[in-house]
Amino acid sequence: MNPGSENPISQYTVSWRRIAAMIERYWYLLRSSWPRLLELVYWPAVQMLMWGFLQLYIGQNAGYFARAGGVFIGAVLLWDILFRGQLGFSVSFLEEMWSRNLANLMISPLRPIEFVLAMMVMSIIRLLIGMVPVSLLAIGFFGFNLYGLGLALAAFFLNLILTSWAVGIFVSGVVMRNGLGAENLAWSVMFLLMPLTCVYYPVAVLPPWLQIVAWSLPPTYVFEGMRALLIDHQFRVDLMVEALFMNMVLFGAGAGGFMLLLRAARRHGSLMQTGE
Repeated sequence: MNPGSENPISQYTVSWRRIAAMIERYWYLLRSSWPRLLELVYWPAVQMLMWGFLQLYIGQNAGYFARAGGVFIGAVLLWDILFRGQLGFSVSFLEEMWSRNLANLMISPLRPIEFVLAMMVMSIIRLLIGMVPVSLLAIGFFGFNLYGLGLALAAFFLNLILTSWAVGIFVSGVVMRNGLGAENLAWSVMFLLMPLTCVYYPVAVLPPWLQIVAWSLPPTYVFEGMRALLIDHQFRVDLMVEALFMNMVLFGAGAGGFMLLLRAARRHGSLMQTGE
């Protein structure tokens, strides 16, 4: 065997040390910039307060919403898990594009799976920095305890974070292949899906043909499950299982798309051209 050749078995192993090194890099970037940290808390707090006060008003004037105890605030907080999870993943990737460091990473020993795993961990770190203070504000201002949902919250979180990663992985691949001209996808793709995932209203509100589309998106099951829990006090295990199955398929498709786009980027030399 050539001294310079790599052991074939090592091509399929994951180095947790390299993953930790990438996480440490993103953590240093995050903690060294107070605007980045502030942004993680600011927008979720603004949304929670706006919808929380709206719910207080509606709750005082409508019997249905009065018994819906926290359905708007719960929807806002769960929506932020979905949106911030995807954005936290995508921003970590965009940091490499903005600093023109992506090509350096791709020729280093770092493997694509290690790169992706590091960004997944960073999306959770960014999400927790933003969501924990905001969830405490929801308790203080409106008496809505997200953590009081118990095991249901774990099921909601798992399904939403899997969807956010699947979308984030695919969007990162598109930006890698097409350059920063496709950067807007990282900020807008979730908002394009928002009307169909029925964050603030039940699926039954949609026209019948759109309901079919809505039920093909895993987050729809989470938001329907959240309303069933808060309004009917019933935890819909069936919805969570269906969402988990769909998320596994979606995550596999997102990861497969990322690898195909990475190969295309290498073939076309896109990794060296990270501009518009």
